Amino acid sequence: MRTADVVIGANWGDEGKGLLTDYLAAPYGKDALVVRFCGGAQAGHTVTAPDGRRHVFNHFGSGSFCGSSTYLSRFFICNPIMFLAEARRLEKIGLKPKVFVDPSAPVTTPYDMMINQMIEESRGASRHGSCGLGIGETVERQQHVRYALRIADLYDVSVLEAKLKLIREEWVPERLQKLGIASIPPAWKEHIASSGVVLAFMRDVSAFLGQVRPSTLSVVASARHVIFEGAQGLLLDQNHKWFPHVTRSNTGIRNASSLAKEAGIRVVNAYYASRCYATRHGAGPMPHELAEKPYEKIVDLTNVPNPHQGTLRFGWLDLDLLRKSIRHDLSHAVGVVAVVPSLAMTCLDQIDDEAHFIAGGLKKRGAVDHFLAEATTVVSSTKILTSYGPTRETIRTFLHAAPDRSEKRSNVSETFAYAPLALSSCASDCVG
Repeated sequence: MRTADVVIGANWGDEGKGLLTDYLAAPYGKDALVVRFCGGAQAGHTVTAPDGRRHVFNHFGSGSFCGSSTYLSRFFICNPIMFLAEARRLEKIGLKPKVFVDPSAPVTTPYDMMINQMIEESRGASRHGSCGLGIGETVERQQHVRYALRIADLYDVSVLEAKLKLIREEWVPERLQKLGIASIPPAWKEHIASSGVVLAFMRDVSAFLGQVRPSTLSVVASARHVIFEGAQGLLLDQNHKWFPHVTRSNTGIRNASSLAKEAGIRVVNAYYASRCYATRHGAGPMPHELAEKPYEKIVDLTNVPNPHQGTLRFGWLDLDLLRKSIRHDLSHAVGVVAVVPSLAMTCLDQIDDEAHFIAGGLKKRGAVDHFLAEATTVVSSTKILTSYGPTRETIRTFLHAAPDRSEKRSNVSETFAYAPLALSSCASDCVG
């Protein structure tokens, strides 16, 4: 019976998915295939190799340092511009990963990125927290057959050119009007009208096609070991109640389980990743948010201030919310594939001697081992993958024989009561 691994962010992203994917790919090296099953270029998965090389992966799978190949599935939003920029960065550190792509995968155009950035600028202090890379705009455009663009369309130059001009002349003004932008700023207007944008994008598309191999799910079915690498986190799923501060994709197990079943994989090991404290990049609700980082040792070289998302936000980790989010997500795999869930807790080297967290509706604090013991109840497992640094060599397994409620209550301090937030789905597709 074939099995595979799935790495899923359990919060708002930035949980260490790249590190875990690298760790899971390492034993298989070139025999591993990393499947990107959601999101697009807005993903930023940091991996530091044991030899010190560091890269933030966007299009390429986070197993690339191990020699693993990447498959961009039909659920992944491809951006030729961003792909090429990342490929050049990888080449500088000696990497040229093999990349396969589903012909039906959607493609982001420069116009999607322009619309995205214009609307975020117009929102001012009410921004949704977008990265400005046109993810939501691509999804919106793909719902209209006349303007949809997929990988298969890129191979016919005349079709591509005609589609780009159609998007520029019809879709862009129509979409901006719907978004309430009646007057386009002069600088943007000139950029949109420029014929150079079309020509430059077509050159990028040609270079992109020269570096990827179109493939169906047969490449997944034939791989020795498969790792499905998610993007963003469960609290950013497009069906989450915190609309519109979400992303336009299913960030949990739904897509991965569908792809696994189609590729003949019956069982998946789902690793739900979380930092030992909460972070959020961009606008939107965040329970237990703090005015500053919760631990002095926290260092984040990846999430620098962004003109569209602002500065990384911090809060206490809520194990109640984590449990509800994971349980809700696992329901999407019922009847599709068998799932063995577990938790992965990262950044443990960044907290102080005492961990602070929310559990059972209470703010608690205690030694790291007691925090981890409490966290094992999130997925009813006696073990958690833990990381104490940026490389796969710092990952170890925490084992907890059995829950002992009396012992836990004698080793933590409860400081205030809290009513956990319930999860629900929004009624319609989200635009974030």
